[in-house]
Amino acid sequence: MGTPQFPDLGKHCSVEDCKQIDFLPFTCDRCHLVYCLEHRSYIKHHCPKADKKDVTVVICPLCAKGVRLIPDEDPNITWEMHVNTECDPSNYDKVTKKKKCPVPGCREVLTFSNTIKCRDCTLDHCLKHRFGPDHKCPGPKKSDPGFPFMGLLSRSRKESKTNQAPATSSSKWATSFLNAASTVRASAEAGMTKLGSEISQKLQIARDGVGLSSSGGGSNGNAGQVEECPQCGAKFSSVTTLVDHVEKVHERNNQSRVFKMSIDVCPKCSKGFRDPVALVEHVERDHGGTSKA
Repeated sequence: MGTPQFPDLGKHCSVEDCKQIDFLPFTCDRCHLVYCLEHRSYIKHHCPKADKKDVTVVICPLCAKGVRLIPDEDPNITWEMHVNTECDPSNYDKVTKKKKCPVPGCREVLTFSNTIKCRDCTLDHCLKHRFGPDHKCPGPKKSDPGFPFMGLLSRSRKESKTNQAPATSSSKWATSFLNAASTVRASAEAGMTKLGSEISQKLQIARDGVGLSSSGGGSNGNAGQVEECPQCGAKFSSVTTLVDHVEKVHERNNQSRVFKMSIDVCPKCSKGFRDPVALVEHVERDHGGTSKA
């Protein structure tokens, strides 16, 4: 066996009827004997310890999971341990019931290779119904626009589609739009009126204090009295200084707040309007009183 240069080169097969010399022998991982290419498997050389390496799996009829039988252990003990610990009957439907294409009449089972998710409706479909028209895709959900009257425009658009007479739908849309604009304008005018009345009352109170102090200044001797601003809490030595402060600071600030009005934008031409009623008139005059393009 071997050569003079390599005396340990090659080994004989351990099978009694073979004993073939093999220069690349195989060693069995169970019985640890050497075998040739023909007798390397467990079955060919009848390995007595081959059962230690076998893997036997039984499918549980309750949860459809595989239960591996442990060598040198009673299968009944292994089965009882599985039932008491990890058996979950709710998993049976997940394994046995396969996912199918949601298109009515299609029985295609969805697998890893034939499943396409629609970008718009985010549902899984088969390759045959992967396009939107094939599975009647409703399309992506539209986000709510930022324009305050776009909800009213969308509702009027739906009403115009259901009604057959275009003049009736246009008049309904204009009436609804005008009512909403009038409500916004009325609330703005009420706020401006309330703010103006409060400013006038505070100025009148301050001026009355000036008259009282000037008339009774010589007799009462209130030279050291401190006046306080009713809005910001600032203190002044005289009422006259307080009145000047209110007229210069708070009256100008309130007037600037009054004149800051919201600008409504036309949804068709993006033209801005300070008055919502003017926006309604613009839509009726330039766009025919409808929200359609």
